[in-house]
Order: sequence, then C-alpha cells, then structure tokens
Amino acid sequence: MIEENNLLMQESAEGWIMEKCESWRDHFESNYQDKFDEYYRLWRGVWSGEDSLRQSERSRLINPALQQAVESSVSEVEEATFGRGQFFDIHDDMNDPERVDIDYLKKKLTEEFALNRTRQHISECIINSAIFGTGIGEIVLHESKRRKPSIQSALDGSTMTVGVQENSEVTCSLRPIMPQNFLIDPTATSIEEALGVAIDEFVPMHQVEALIEQGIYKDVDITGASTLSYLEADQEINAYDEDKVRLTKYYGLLPRNLLEDYLEDEDEEIISLSGETPEEEHYVEVVAVIANGEHILKLEENPYMMQDRPVVAFPWDVVPSRFWGRGVCEKGYNSQKALDTELRARIDALALTVHPMMAIDASRLPRGAKLEVRPGKSILVNGNPNDILKPMNFGSVDQITFSQATQLQQMVQQATGAIDSAGFAGSINGETSPTAVSMGLGAIIKRQKRTLINFQECFLIPFIQKAAWRYMQYNPDQYPVGDYKFIPSSSLGIIAREYEVSQLVQLLQTMPADSPMYPEIIQSVVDNMNLSNRETLIAKLKEAAVPDPVAQAAAEMDNQQKQAYIAVLQGQAQESAARASKISTETELLPIAAETDRLKVLSTNLQDGDQDEKEFAQRAKLAELVLKEREIVSKETIVNKQMNLNN
Repeated sequence: MIEENNLLMQESAEGWIMEKCESWRDHFESNYQDKFDEYYRLWRGVWSGEDSLRQSERSRLINPALQQAVESSVSEVEEATFGRGQFFDIHDDMNDPERVDIDYLKKKLTEEFALNRTRQHISECIINSAIFGTGIGEIVLHESKRRKPSIQSALDGSTMTVGVQENSEVTCSLRPIMPQNFLIDPTATSIEEALGVAIDEFVPMHQVEALIEQGIYKDVDITGASTLSYLEADQEINAYDEDKVRLTKYYGLLPRNLLEDYLEDEDEEIISLSGETPEEEHYVEVVAVIANGEHILKLEENPYMMQDRPVVAFPWDVVPSRFWGRGVCEKGYNSQKALDTELRARIDALALTVHPMMAIDASRLPRGAKLEVRPGKSILVNGNPNDILKPMNFGSVDQITFSQATQLQQMVQQATGAIDSAGFAGSINGETSPTAVSMGLGAIIKRQKRTLINFQECFLIPFIQKAAWRYMQYNPDQYPVGDYKFIPSSSLGIIAREYEVSQLVQLLQTMPADSPMYPEIIQSVVDNMNLSNRETLIAKLKEAAVPDPVAQAAAEMDNQQKQAYIAVLQGQAQESAARASKISTETELLPIAAETDRLKVLSTNLQDGDQDEKEFAQRAKLAELVLKEREIVSKETIVNKQMNLNN
C-alpha cells in the first residue's frame, strides 16, 4: 500500500518536484551541511564538542581572528558598493540621445530600493557568502499597502481634515536565503542552467493563511509542519514547533504532461507567455509552491515576461565546475583551528600552573574531613603537616605559545586576505617600510577586487535587472519599458581608497602649487575621502578652478601692456642698431673723402698754369693741413655721437 502511494506521488507534479528536492537535499547534506554548520559556529564564536581536536581539551575558547576576517572582508565589499550612496547606473541605447527616461527610472528604482531596505538585504547576502561561500537571494513580489499622512478639504472647502491616505502598490524586494534552505541541481554551476532550484524553509502560518485569503494560494487544509532541524537558520537553538508551515518554492522545469494533468484537475489551461506552442517542448518553466511536502498551493507556468527565475546567487570565490563557492571561513579554517587548539592548550596548562594543588597522605586525615585550599583555611591532619601535606606545581607555561599564537593569527589574515589596523604593521611581509606596505596592499586589493567583480556581475546587476523587469511588467504606468543596460557604480573599498589617497598625496609633493595638474589631484584626493560634505567640497573645488571674468580681463590687459612695452623696447633697440651701422659706414668712408678732396685741390692747382711751382707747393701743404684738421674734427664728432648713443 505504501509503495502504491509513493508511485502515485511520483506520477503527480508535487511528487516529481519533491522527489527531486529530496535527492538534492541528500547531496547537500552529505557534502556541505556539516562544513557549513562548523563555519557558522566559528563565525558566531559558538563552541561545540565536535570541533575539538584533542579529547583532553577543557577550555572552550574560540579566537576571534576568523570573525574579524569575515567582518573586515564584508565591510570592504559593502563600502565599495554603497560607500558613494548610488550603487548602480543605467545606460540607454546609443541611438536614443534622450536621458529623461533613464534619469526617471534610476530615481524611481533608487526610491523603491530604499523603501524596501534593499541595502540591508544585500548586505546579509554578502555576509552569507563570506561565511558559507555563496550568497543567495530570492526576488519576491508582493502587493503592499503604503500609508502616508494627508490633508483633505471638507464641508465645501471650509475646513481641512487630517487623515491617512492608503495606496496599494506592487513592490519587489530581495529576501536573503540561508544555504540549508536552498536546493539546486548538483550538476549545475549556475541557477540558469540547472533543472530547477527550490527554497525549502519554515514560514509563519499566518502568512500562508493571508495569501490563501487573497486568492494567491490554493485553499487547502494545512496542518502543522513536522520538526525538521536541518531547515532552521540556527542549528544551535531549540526549534519552535508551533504555528509554522514548511513551504517549498520550486522554480524550474517540469514535464509538460504533469502540468497538464494538474491543470485538468483544476479545470484550467496552459497559457504560454513566450508564444511557443505546447507541443514544441517536453519541459515547461513553472513556479510551484508546496506546503509540508504534499499540498500544492500554487502551480503555474512561469508568469514573468522574461521567463527568468527569481533567484540570484554569487560565490565569494569561484570553485571550478561547482555552484557552491569558497568563502572566508573556508580559506581561514585550518589556521583558525590551529589557533584555537593553541590557545585552548595554553588555557588548560595555565589552570595547572596557577591554581594551587596539594599532595596529601589520605590515611592521616581526620575522618570525614573535606579538603579545600583557600586563603585562611585551616587543614586538620593527624601528625606533622610537613610530612602529610605537600604543595604541587607543574611549572610555568612556555612563553613560546605567545609567538606561536601571533604567527597563527597572521596566517589567518594571510589565508583570507583580510587585515585590520591592529595587525597592519607586522602583517604585510613582516615589514613596515613604505615599499613593503605598498606591495602588500596591492596584493590585498587585488583579492578584494576579484570578490567585488563576482558580486557585481553575478548578483547585483542581475538583481537590479530582474527587479526592473518586474516593475515594468506589473506597474508599467510608473516605470518606462525599455531595454536598459544596468552597470554598477561601485568604487574602491576603504583600504584601496586610503592606499590611492596616499599615492596621490605623494604625487602632490613632487609638483608646485601653480601646476595645472595640482587642483585636479586635489579633487581626486577629496573624491576618495569618505566625508559627509564631500560633494560640497568637490563643487567648491570645481568652482574655484573656473577663472574670474574680471581677474581674467585684468590679466589679459596686463599681458597686452607688457607686450606693448616689449615692442617699444625692441623698436628702440632696432633704431640704435641702425644709427650705429650708419656711423660705422661714415667712419669707413672718411679716408676716401679726404683723398678725393686732395685730388680735387691738386687738379684745381694744375689748371692754373700761370702760377709757379713754389706757390703750388705751398697751397698743397696748406690743403693737406686743412684736410687733416677736418679729419680730426670728424673723428671727434663721431666719438661724441657714439658716446651719446651709449648714454
């Protein structure tokens, strides 16, 4: 009889889905469940006997090194994503120059994400990824009633009444999913290529009843769920077994004949949103909700216009050919276990060296005596106390355990790539020189950037895109429909920004303040700072970089005056050079002119044939004296002119 019931279940839609989910559950439990539980305990600092490496351990101390690594790594990704406020941008088609619809859609989505606490939910998915290796979120659609204060006129506008205005809107939110509540085809490496995915968890009874009243879920008799501890978010607490329902949401492929059989029983028909005829496919993409593993609350073909599955996931670090990634806890697991063992051994040894112990001859104690060692306590013995009582001491704890614990803590930071300010000086190559710090920070930033890229491409952008599709489909009046390209607006994390600021400050020290690149570098430094008034400072810097029109006009006038003065000086210099050239030429021509005048006089004397030779000689000598005198006067005149020009 039981076998017949199982066969009937397998031939039904809910039986086929639950069979797949149970086989996926078995694979997860046999390969990942125990590891994930231990990662969770290490992160929470919860001790468990199965985590001990020695049977003689008495201490339950857990070092917070791995907790610090998780929180430091998560804070870097969160800061890089949300540190600037706006964490996404939109690109439109290149043929569409108008950006009005883009700006409106960006502001509308940002407002909806803020109202639905999307940032908080994304942060929870990031921390799940750091702990378990994979962050998972479900995109949930629900109709919400939003209330806001309002004033309305009454009595023909003579009075005003204060009340509450209520509007019903379709909202899209992100819900983080724990790994033990998520099931996926083990052969798949992503949600899109899997046969299907399922979210198996406990939900409050009143939520299911409310959806049944709204007509979203089928009205079936739902009894209390059985106790399944592996579905609880925290395995270390006692489960609450009342007023809850095990709800299994399945998003994936289902044989078409099983869907048709279910719809025939419900007097419904298949409506394909993709426009394809039912005969073309053996499998059909469906959305199914099953209560307590046996009652179908909802089963229909995928109602979303893009035929996408409303689940997004990303690995902290990719493991080849596996869906489940490698998180911070897995990277630092071995170092953390060794560190815990070292500290617990030291605490256990410390108890033997600090607390007083006595070796006593039990045969010489009074009958019924209760031995206690404490200050002021009197111990009764039968005989000499020096022979009966002997203090015992196991020596002192070896000091090498301190350095070993420090080295193990650095190994945790080395394995995870996380670093804090306390261990910064000695954690990077064991050096504090600027070169060593720069090289170490470069390696850390590269590792964090790999995780940031995984988060952006596999989780953030797919979530924003799917959320936009939901709003376009179910609220087209307020959201413009189009093929928009979403891109992340993420920047650098805290460590990366501080490293870049230090590099820019060093660059500023190599250039003068009047350099044209100086204000640009100053603006880059302010842009990388996490200041509350950062935008105001950047606006002031840009405003200061714009030249003042009055000052610019005065500078141009001063420049013109300088150019005119230079032109005058150049003209005077050219005039002085021309005069000097003229004087030089005249000086060179003086001997020629004197010789010409002497020949002229001689020729004149020759023409007077009636004069005798004596008179001719006298005249020639007199002419020669006159010429020499003229030559001397001319030279003195030239020298005087030259001196005047020099002055």
